[in-house]
Amino acid sequence: MTTEHGEPATTPSQTVGPFFALPDGLPWPDGPEVVGPETDGAFLLRGRLLDGAGETIPDGLIEMWQADEHGRFDHPDDPRGPSASMRGFGRCPTDSDGQFWFRTVRPGALPTPEGEWEAPHIDVTVLARGMLDRVVTRIYFPDEEANATDPVLSTVDQQRRDTLIAVAEDGGFRFDIRLQGADETVFFAV
Repeated sequence: MTTEHGEPATTPSQTVGPFFALPDGLPWPDGPEVVGPETDGAFLLRGRLLDGAGETIPDGLIEMWQADEHGRFDHPDDPRGPSASMRGFGRCPTDSDGQFWFRTVRPGALPTPEGEWEAPHIDVTVLARGMLDRVVTRIYFPDEEANATDPVLSTVDQQRRDTLIAVAEDGGFRFDIRLQGADETVFFAV
């Protein structure tokens, strides 16, 4: 198909989903349990997925992946050797109130190819109805001194950095994800 000027025409986008409601949508055997409750340093990371109007999204899917407490990934390409303590991946559909949770541990700092260090963080993917592509963000910890020199966080406008920093709460941390609007979470092109 071409336009009237002989240029290739673009196929229109289609809205897909929702596909994420359990038990049928993208199951993961361990779900949000990245580590077991008996693991030293385990905590709950809770949050809500919100749309541009601040309404909760009841049929989204949140995936997270992270390094272990020593900054190693459970992956053969990690040049320091794979993590022996955890897989570092979890998947949680949002519930009817847009809430999600993960049980995990605080990751260690990560070296960069340039010889710098990234502050401890958790990588997050968000999938939801009406989105044709996933969005990716990070969760940083509020009491982490390394945030001040993190090479990724330092590229984010100072006024928007708080959208990437979790809030401490009893027994863990809270991180709400806003897809649009005021206080939209910063997302990264990957």
